[in-house]
Amino acid sequence: MSLVQVMFYVMSFVVLGSALMVAISKNLVRSIFMFFITLFGLAGLYVLALADFVAVTQIVIYVGGILVLILFAFMLSGKEALAAVEQQKNRFISLHNLPAFILAALFLVVMVNVIFKADIAGLPWIKAAKDAGNIIPVNESGINNIGINLMTRYLLPFEAISVLLMIALVGAAHLSRKEGNNP
Repeated sequence: MSLVQVMFYVMSFVVLGSALMVAISKNLVRSIFMFFITLFGLAGLYVLALADFVAVTQIVIYVGGILVLILFAFMLSGKEALAAVEQQKNRFISLHNLPAFILAALFLVVMVNVIFKADIAGLPWIKAAKDAGNIIPVNESGINNIGINLMTRYLLPFEAISVLLMIALVGAAHLSRKEGNNP
C-alpha cells in the first residue's frame, strides 16, 4: 500500500468520523467545529485527487466564508431560539420527520444502485492513467477556464449565492434581536 493510499484512507476516516459527529452531536457548538474538520478533510481529499484549485476554493469559500457565517448566526441567535431548537431535537422520530426519512432512504437506494452499476475501470481518464503509468496529466488551462466561466457564464448564480448569504446573515441578526425591542 502506497503512502497516497494510506493518506486517502486516513483523510476519509477523518471526514466520515467528523461528519458523523456533526450529525449525532447534541451540542451545537461541537457540531459546528466538527463541520470545520469535515470541510478541511474534504479539502485534503481534493488535494490527493490533484484538484488543488478546488481544495483552495473549498477552504476559502466554505471554511472561510460559510462556516464563519454559521458561527455568527449561532452567536447572534438568542437563547429563546436555541431553546426551541433543543426542544425539537428531543423528538427525533415523529410523524413530521417521516417524509425526510423516506427521502433519505430513497436517496440511499439510488446511491447504492449507482455505486454497484458504475464501471469505474472503464472511465476514459482511468484508462488514460493506467496507460500512462498511473499518472493523471494535469490540465494547465483548467484554472483559467474555471475563472473565465465563473466571471462570464456563471456570474448570475455566483452573485445570487452571495446575496443569499447576505440575506442569511441579516436574518440571523434579526432573530437575535429581543422581542421587546422590535417596532
